[in-house]
Amino acid sequence: MPYIEWRGNKCRVKWWAGEYLPSGQKKYEAKSGFDDEAEALDYGLDREYEVRHGTAIKQRDGKVLMKKYCWDWYDAQELRQSTLNSYKSIIKVRILPYWSGRRVGEITTWEFEAWRKGLNAAADRGEISKGYVGEILMVFGMLMDDAAAKYKMRNGSPIIRQKGRGMYTRPPREVKRPMEMEVLHRLARNAYTVWGYTGWVYIWTAAFTAMRPGEMYGLQRLYASPNWPAAEPNADRRVESLKRYEGMPALRVQYQLQWIDGEKALTDPKYDSHRTLVVPPFLHKMHVALLASHASPWMFPALKGGDLLGTEFERQYWHPIRDGAERRTSRRHKLRPAIPAVEEMAGKRIYLLRHGHKEWLDEDGHSEIASESRMGHEVAGVKGLYSNLTPGMELRVAETLQDRWEKFWQSGPLWIPPVPTPLPVDQEAEKFPQVRDRLENHAS
Repeated sequence: MPYIEWRGNKCRVKWWAGEYLPSGQKKYEAKSGFDDEAEALDYGLDREYEVRHGTAIKQRDGKVLMKKYCWDWYDAQELRQSTLNSYKSIIKVRILPYWSGRRVGEITTWEFEAWRKGLNAAADRGEISKGYVGEILMVFGMLMDDAAAKYKMRNGSPIIRQKGRGMYTRPPREVKRPMEMEVLHRLARNAYTVWGYTGWVYIWTAAFTAMRPGEMYGLQRLYASPNWPAAEPNADRRVESLKRYEGMPALRVQYQLQWIDGEKALTDPKYDSHRTLVVPPFLHKMHVALLASHASPWMFPALKGGDLLGTEFERQYWHPIRDGAERRTSRRHKLRPAIPAVEEMAGKRIYLLRHGHKEWLDEDGHSEIASESRMGHEVAGVKGLYSNLTPGMELRVAETLQDRWEKFWQSGPLWIPPVPTPLPVDQEAEKFPQVRDRLENHAS
């Protein structure tokens, strides 16, 4: 039972905290500042009710400052390094400057709503993106949810999640258009002007494999279709893959290239989506020619020969490919002619080439397991448990992609760059008869 005591003009209530001191005596907690004994008693009874039902928050825990709790929480996370880097930046740049001196247990819903409103206003002004606001609120929400449910530092989260309340705003969606071969051809032609034959092959590879940018950066020559699976370092996977992909050119998505604590590192693909991608014969031949033209360990070396992660890829490569660029005449830079803009891709991300690949898979009627596996996604639930990607499914994907390529080139005379190294035509003509014959039968 709580008991009341007066100190000066204010009343204080003390209650059992549910713990014992080393001496064996009960440990009490107290709160002062009440003007009325009944009010103080009710407060104490509520705290003892929480102790009996296991929902009590220790005063010392609720008083922990956010500047300590945020980093304790961060250190306890077991996530991929890229995710941790993102969380660390958000905590340092966006959460602590506002909440650093606040106690975890004292943050109110009113304060949170005011902060969220300020973030949204900054996004409306164009200072930060709407997507970034969502990431900030997600991290703060996890901090508060764990403080309440996991670490018992407060009674509930200050974030009230209510559906259907307030003014409805339709979520903004990126305006997309179907990915057209003619648009890709202009992008690839611009890429050749910017980056040579490597750029030409890069655009077609991104569109016809749906690899993520980090996976493209981290694609090593041993995992490219001219060398894999014979060059596979894992002996068991090499034996299995040589049998499965006999007669089908395929590359292996084994890594992505990322910055980890300021250092470049090969890491697992996003969501551990290691996968093998059967590539259409036309793309395989491009890869043969490209690898024969350089000695870099990377499939797609940068202009200066290193990896792409060390470049400003968006500004130096993608923007002139997408938006065009003026003619270069200064010898301080690589001389090049004017590059025409590709209006259909104005302001768009190169990631949309991956989206377009998914459109093609759906348009060509491939099964969900074949489509999602190629994209590096898992099919959830019972459907994913019972489904299995077969070599026949993979082969049919390659067939439809090859068919799409051939139909485009049959539409009329189109520009094509010179191949830097002659292809071993006699060898390539017989290397993948399975794909060639299936395509010929399909056409007839």
